[in-house]
Amino acid sequence: MHRLSALILAFAPAASLLAQTVPVGAPIAPRPSGALTVQQIMAWGEELRTGLPTPLGWDERGDFFYFTWRPLGTPGDSLYRVPRGSVRYERAPVAVRRRGVETFDGWTLGVYDDGFARKVFERDGDVWLLDRATGRETRLTDTPARESAARFAPSGTALVYRSGDNLVRHDLVTGAIRQLTDFRTGNGPAAERESSEQTRVLRAQQTELFGYVRDQAAQRRARDSAQAADRRADARLRPTFLAGKNLGSLTVDPAERFAVYTLAASPTNRPTAVPQWITESGYVEDSNSRPKVGQTLAAADLFVQDLARDTTYRVDLFALPGTSDKPAYRREMGDTARARRALSVFAPTFSPDGRFAAVEVRAHDNKTRWLARLDPATATLTSLRVDQDDAWIGGPGIGYRSALGWLPASVSNGHTLYFQSEQSGFSHLYTMDVATGETRQLTSGRFEVSNVRLSRDGRTWRFESSEATPYETHTYTMPLAGGPRTRTTSGEGFNTVFDDPQEQLLAGTFSRANVPTDVYVQTMPRQPWQRVTTSVSPSLAAYPLRPAEIVEIPASDGVRVPARIYRPAAPNGAAVFFVHGAGYLQNVHRGWSTYYREYLFHHLLAERGYTVLDLDYRASAGYGRDWRTAISRHMGGRDLQDYVDASRYVGTQFGIPGDRVFVYGGSYGGFLTLMALFTAPEHFGGGAALRSVTDWAHYNHGYTANILNTPALDSLAFRRSSPLYFAEGYTEKPLLIAHGMVDSNVEFQDVVRLSQRLIELGKTGWEMAVYPVEDHGFVTEASWRDEYRRILEYVERSVGPRRADRRPWDGIE
Repeated sequence: MHRLSALILAFAPAASLLAQTVPVGAPIAPRPSGALTVQQIMAWGEELRTGLPTPLGWDERGDFFYFTWRPLGTPGDSLYRVPRGSVRYERAPVAVRRRGVETFDGWTLGVYDDGFARKVFERDGDVWLLDRATGRETRLTDTPARESAARFAPSGTALVYRSGDNLVRHDLVTGAIRQLTDFRTGNGPAAERESSEQTRVLRAQQTELFGYVRDQAAQRRARDSAQAADRRADARLRPTFLAGKNLGSLTVDPAERFAVYTLAASPTNRPTAVPQWITESGYVEDSNSRPKVGQTLAAADLFVQDLARDTTYRVDLFALPGTSDKPAYRREMGDTARARRALSVFAPTFSPDGRFAAVEVRAHDNKTRWLARLDPATATLTSLRVDQDDAWIGGPGIGYRSALGWLPASVSNGHTLYFQSEQSGFSHLYTMDVATGETRQLTSGRFEVSNVRLSRDGRTWRFESSEATPYETHTYTMPLAGGPRTRTTSGEGFNTVFDDPQEQLLAGTFSRANVPTDVYVQTMPRQPWQRVTTSVSPSLAAYPLRPAEIVEIPASDGVRVPARIYRPAAPNGAAVFFVHGAGYLQNVHRGWSTYYREYLFHHLLAERGYTVLDLDYRASAGYGRDWRTAISRHMGGRDLQDYVDASRYVGTQFGIPGDRVFVYGGSYGGFLTLMALFTAPEHFGGGAALRSVTDWAHYNHGYTANILNTPALDSLAFRRSSPLYFAEGYTEKPLLIAHGMVDSNVEFQDVVRLSQRLIELGKTGWEMAVYPVEDHGFVTEASWRDEYRRILEYVERSVGPRRADRRPWDGIE
């Protein structure tokens, strides 16, 4: 699967997608009769939330392309498919809907045998074998234990998979199952005998005083030694007791001699409670949510177990360079003492020739990533590459699901690794010979590469890239050794595209900025795609949605910031700025937005004469490392400045003063809205902060600690980034604070604490709307409708043309 923003060759639908064609950037004309209402937008929003198809992929034979869908007027999602060569969809047969469909995995090594004739997969915790030619599925296990991570042994005559806490080898010829490891819970007999200081003292006393006890101990040692020799002689396994630790990343080399695994203790972190207010019982019921930033993370140790010698070795992760170095921000504070950093180690992956395993290690502060070679015979690590970022390690293909794999032995030396790095400032593709450390950069330029994969024969790269424009992601092919890239897509839009197993046809979903997602297929190789589904209602299809014009706003530091602009045909002298959430997300592009309700709402605002802008402010995705990390140790700094510069821009370009600019957004967008009104009020006339972070010390660890470190170590970063500390600067311009009361992401406590702060400061001009049944992402249409009715009221009251004479609530629809 890969995301695209254009179709193969030319996209040539037989009919208009939404019954109209409008030029990019065309002004949105006022529609006094039949104008958009919030109620209509949210009705469409509910259709779009439940009614757009989700692609799953081709079946293993390439006979059908599958997707889930809820066509208009049907009660719920169901499984649908399109036969190969057809444009007519059908509901999948009952048997397929019940068991699910096994889709093509894109030639994942190990999941398929060498000839790609068979596939091993898991279903409901058991292992199954698929004959790809006949489509026959054979269930191989039916046990209470959960089997997982199944793969073919190099011979193709056996499988290796994890059953519970252990690895087993399943002979496909004889059916024999042999356990390769013996991990057990508990502390083991020896540890149990030494379970307390008192026990150890008494045992020592008995041994000192009595010959009988010494004789019994000697006999036991001799017996244990003999049993160990017997185990080695008949290849039985010595138990490994987990002693309360969590077993992870368990794998075995292709020769099935070395098992590699991690052990980590579970740290105790206090969760936060999220009360459920509207319940069947009538009582308030609590549920636990995530801990707050600064939680203790589990540090894992890496082990190699030599199955032939019945011996286990601990791998010294701290042999890697820089594992005791302080991060830059700590050194700036004068803390230069060397101390071992907490490390995480990710699942090792063995080279096709089995000589080496590649290991990715990260510091818990996520400012250093090591790629290392593990030599299993000696249980030693050799550092191959160190990526250091004083902000944090990230970017496409470099997150906690790193693009890290091996070139097939059929086209390489058997020990060549591929990976991605932001070393050049943008995420690019590299290869490395782990035997020599020789590294080659295969792509380069001011663009990002993502979703890297290999062709079936292993000789061609396929990936997505923003090389043509940052507002689209096209698909490219490239020779295995690098070189010229061939773009295989054209046009504009967004796709989620799937190759069929024969690599002849494509199918997937397509959208444009003003065209919601539907399923399209190729019926013949290298031919234009054909539309399969129609998901929008006639009323939405009839409305002339505009693909917002993309402009680049000059920022105060000389950078040009991408933005989408909705131009009204009859401007009313005011502007509305939208701030997208998630921080690291791209919203300025030419595909259908995940913010489709806001996209529709912006049409309503433009109909009423408002100039609407939404920015890919600093920290947004899609523009490289420097853009991504511009908020390091200061959220609400450079990112907010981009909106201040946008306020100046609309003043210069359209004569809109700062007090006629309304700003709103949710989650991170709500946070920036608060920072705008609290720290730069001269540039904004009002705002709506939705599901907002008000104090980053109360948000989660995984996201926050990357950017701001932790409150205990970097209190300055948290204080200058949290609206709660700037509430004194609120100048009482109209502010709506809206929040779901069962928000398990940005918890309701955030706005409760802010409201108390505003109350104690004696601030007026703000109001709060709470939604008793809503989590972070609202679900019910009634809540969405109420929230956006209130936002529209605040826009009209604070910056609208009749703002001075409007009564507080005068019936916005």
